[in-house]
Amino acid sequence: MSKAINILDNFINEFKDAYTKKEVVYESGIIGKIKQVEDKLLDEKFLPSRQLERILKKQTRRARYPMEVAITGQFSAGKSTFLNALLSRNILPTGITPVTSKVNFINYGEEYKLKITYYSGAHEYAPIEAIADFTDQRQDEMQDIKYLTLYAPMDILKEISFVDTPGLNSQSQSDTDTTRKVLRDVGGIIWLTLIDNAGKKSEADILDEYMSHFKDKTLCVLNQKDKFSQEQIETTTNYVKEKFSKYFAQVTPISAKMALDSRAAHKSVLIENSVEKVLKEFKTELNENLDCTSLEFFRQKYDEFQNEIKEIKYQDITSNMKLLHDSNIQEVLDFIEHTIRPKAQESKEYAIKKDLKGICDILIKEYETIIGVYDALSTILNSCENQVIEALDNIHKKYSKELFTIYNSLESIMEKMANETYKNIKRKKAYRFEESKGGFLKSEKIEKIEYETYWIDADNIYKNLFYDDQKIDKMFKRSIKLLKNIELNTDEAFREVYRIIKNEVSKWQEPYELIRKHREIASDLEFSNTRHFAAKVYENVLRSYHRAILENISALRKKFAYFNGALSYSYIQTTQATIAHFEQQINESEELYKKEPTRFSIQHPREDQILTKLKANFGFEKIEDFLTSKRNYLYKIIKYSKEQYLEINEDRINFVREKENEYHEKIKDLKNIKEDI
Repeated sequence: MSKAINILDNFINEFKDAYTKKEVVYESGIIGKIKQVEDKLLDEKFLPSRQLERILKKQTRRARYPMEVAITGQFSAGKSTFLNALLSRNILPTGITPVTSKVNFINYGEEYKLKITYYSGAHEYAPIEAIADFTDQRQDEMQDIKYLTLYAPMDILKEISFVDTPGLNSQSQSDTDTTRKVLRDVGGIIWLTLIDNAGKKSEADILDEYMSHFKDKTLCVLNQKDKFSQEQIETTTNYVKEKFSKYFAQVTPISAKMALDSRAAHKSVLIENSVEKVLKEFKTELNENLDCTSLEFFRQKYDEFQNEIKEIKYQDITSNMKLLHDSNIQEVLDFIEHTIRPKAQESKEYAIKKDLKGICDILIKEYETIIGVYDALSTILNSCENQVIEALDNIHKKYSKELFTIYNSLESIMEKMANETYKNIKRKKAYRFEESKGGFLKSEKIEKIEYETYWIDADNIYKNLFYDDQKIDKMFKRSIKLLKNIELNTDEAFREVYRIIKNEVSKWQEPYELIRKHREIASDLEFSNTRHFAAKVYENVLRSYHRAILENISALRKKFAYFNGALSYSYIQTTQATIAHFEQQINESEELYKKEPTRFSIQHPREDQILTKLKANFGFEKIEDFLTSKRNYLYKIIKYSKEQYLEINEDRINFVREKENEYHEKIKDLKNIKEDI
């Protein structure tokens, strides 16, 4: 029993874990906001694309990516030396010519390496020592390279990613354009210039062209202060502050060389270099002593390494610290930390939120495109309504007249048959016997009295109507043929009504069977479903109209078949029955007359009576109702067709609008997501 209870408890707990909705707690800040938006936009109801998932993940990486600081200026301002000073290591090549011809991203990595990215999208890795081979714009082979990424295991790069740019007066216009784009996107800018070059017209022109919008995030660094007196440095610094105040938030004179010399001799840097050196040597010797069973082969070099570390730890760094202070590099680091970082974070968050909203706008726009597909279809179905109703009314107007023509023809046939019958009612003599009373004591006697009666010459009627020239037969066949033509024409007219709808819907269908998303982050499945709907528009929409039309055609055909059968009924037999009726009527009236001649007379059928009886025997009342009644069968079919069409049209329009409303709801959800960003 307890085992069963345990199984049940486990099942309940598993069910709760699987189906109980857990509240998601997001971390604070922009990372949490991105994750929140990501979860909403990647909800299954949006059928999200892989491209959308990738771009949202990219936003997270972007948020986690270190602050970017660009180093720019005119060439030969010592950018590479300055960056080496910030990094405490001679990584970037330096020279007196415009060496840096490509954008170099300097990022944190677990080991030193160089990544070369080409315009084709391909990339390759190279040792960091080979960087000069890929940055010197004096080499023609550099035109295929898009940018370089240098990775180094330096703590400063965990917080800051430096971007070394080609000079804004580079020999390559494409490189200058690349630098312009970098300056727009980075969190901070360090404009590097030489003290003796600061304020010249060439620099002023470049600043005015490229730097007029970046003051709040730009530091002007005057390099090579070690070559000038304090008075010259102060004079130049004040001049630049005053003349270029609209371009820079701060102006700082430095000596990149002094800073590099000082930072390169810093204990931590020296220890790092020693560690790197001994590890390289160990790897090399280990490869040469793969069969050894101990590390004794490396004992001596390891002891030397330990002694070197001790010397570094105990050396006097007073002069080195003074050199670092005099270089003024700390002011640059303070500006990055206290001015660029807060603004960069704020700017990054603003840019990311703007991009997230832009993603929502793109998805909304794509859904509006899909809505346009369904809206166009419902508009077509609406616009067809008057045309279809008018076409159905025209069927009734046109073919009612033709049915009336058949009626007149049949009426003429009936009249001709009645007239021929009437003409062949002939007189004949007959006798009756009547007892006559004599006088007193006289005996009774039988008196023979002559009278006039009628008979119908049926043979002559049949001969004139049916046998000699088959006139009546031809008239009936002509009416049947006309009726068949009307049946075929109404059949086609009904099909033409359906074609009105089909043709308009087909025009709608053609472009939307091939509809594609405009932006890659939009849902592939949503557009696939839309294409599928358009491709299956017959099953989704047209089939209902088509079935209704075929149903109406079938009903009309059945009625025409009945009517055709009525016309094909033996009119000779109908005539025979009519003649027999009046022959019996004459005989019966004659019998009554013979009995009581004073009270009764022998009946002579009138032509209108014969016509009425012929029509009755022929079932002419139903034929007349079918052909001439204001509410004849064609009228009833058309009336039903219109009602049925309007009902189907409303249903299909509602069906399409329901599809459309699904996307309106998704747009509403996207707008709410956008509003919450």
